[in-house]
Amino acid sequence: MPNSYVKRILNANIYDLVTETPVDFAPQLSERLHNRVLLKREDLQPVFSFKLRGAYNRMLKLSEDERARGVVAASAGNHAQGVALAARTLGVKATIVMPRTTPQIKIRAVKALGAKVVLAGDSFEAASEHAARLVAEWKMVYIHPFDDPEVIAGQGTVALELLRQISGPLDAIFVCVGGGGLCAGIAAYVKFVRPEVRIIAVEPDDAACLKAALDKNRRVKLKTVGLFADGAAVAQIGKETFRVLKQTIDDVVTVSTDEICAAIKDIFEDTRSIAEPAGALSVAGMKKYIEQHNLKGQSLVAIVSGANMNFDRLRYISERTEIGEKREAILAVTIPEQPGSFKQFCHLIHRRMITEFNYRMGDPQQAHIFVGVQVESDRDRQELLDTLQQHGYPVVDMTDNEMAKLHIRYMVGGRVSSASEELVYRFEFPERPGALFNFLNKVGNSWNISMFHYRNHGAAFGRVLAGFEVPAAERRHLPAFLEDLGYEYSDETLNPAYQFFLRG
Repeated sequence: MPNSYVKRILNANIYDLVTETPVDFAPQLSERLHNRVLLKREDLQPVFSFKLRGAYNRMLKLSEDERARGVVAASAGNHAQGVALAARTLGVKATIVMPRTTPQIKIRAVKALGAKVVLAGDSFEAASEHAARLVAEWKMVYIHPFDDPEVIAGQGTVALELLRQISGPLDAIFVCVGGGGLCAGIAAYVKFVRPEVRIIAVEPDDAACLKAALDKNRRVKLKTVGLFADGAAVAQIGKETFRVLKQTIDDVVTVSTDEICAAIKDIFEDTRSIAEPAGALSVAGMKKYIEQHNLKGQSLVAIVSGANMNFDRLRYISERTEIGEKREAILAVTIPEQPGSFKQFCHLIHRRMITEFNYRMGDPQQAHIFVGVQVESDRDRQELLDTLQQHGYPVVDMTDNEMAKLHIRYMVGGRVSSASEELVYRFEFPERPGALFNFLNKVGNSWNISMFHYRNHGAAFGRVLAGFEVPAAERRHLPAFLEDLGYEYSDETLNPAYQFFLRG
């Protein structure tokens, strides 16, 4: 039973290395959301993540023989740093297997702590498989990042501190979920001590392994996992963590990349600290849960779980923040191709800030413009759409169109009449040095590439939009060609963003 974890948590003697992190009141979030919002600052740990708690607690339980043999861990970064620091403190040899997609800031940090780093695979699962082979070969001890009772108990010390630090009412705690160690530890302790407090798990919508398991009432393995929130990019919830979570949590919320980006900005504005995407999951989930359930006047805690992020990724996050906060609408608007049309259009929306405006002449009768406009909310965005349509402007809302946001906004430039046989696909591949070259090498010379857009924005996955000139007689060969590439892809030929701005 989860109750068995309470004693383990109380006996976790980790504070010679682990910091008791503060709980900060978030004034701006509280005012905007009409609730008392508190942030548990696990980003202030010595390794900038809660993972140190579980790693150190597990390694304190090693026997002398196990310490002499050394430890192995598989991690995208935060658990790796926790194991590395714990190993250095205890004088234990540590080898860390990390996916090749791991941000450089985390790789450098692990090496600086004295651990040996081995890069293997493009996901946590691939790294784990490699780590298992090393354990079998070298007879070292595997330190699991989440699915171990002592690791779970170490993470559960967050709850022990939290309940002691907060005075007055507490209605809900929002906790990020990757493999589930942090959420399982917190939920097991809180539900024993304060069962009335709701525990809300939060996952990225492209890596929602807990929600998938709860829906099926059994652990399932996701076919693909998004890597934007790399600290929570786990394809299957842990066996032990799922056993605990299905008995203790009250709800699960999934959030989009844009919502995570907006939460990173929210945390910065209240703390002047920059959380990593997985570190901001809880705030993103809290905001969404408040909106879904119309909560007001409650006392809510979000666990800011980490702050290990490549600086380059801020560029991408900044671009997506306004959409995630529902403060920007991305629109494709058709206006007459005649003098004065732009002026009339701008006059119609003069009270709103235009954030982006892209156009190139492509038709003598009508112009298609790609425009970003500041809005206040989803309702305000709909009012803008209604206003434009009432004044005779055909408009398509592209605010949730990934192709438009990732590619088209940087490509609006005109049509090519000769590309009449063009088919358009969007691809994703693990981002690392040489990845784009490898992609182009695989694409080869099967068909002429009529359009290509790639932009490196610091994310874990590279994204390409490509057009291929494929004669009708050869299109039956295309499905096999795309599958042989081995990349995630989607057919975007009918995407309205392409149809409006780039179709030949």
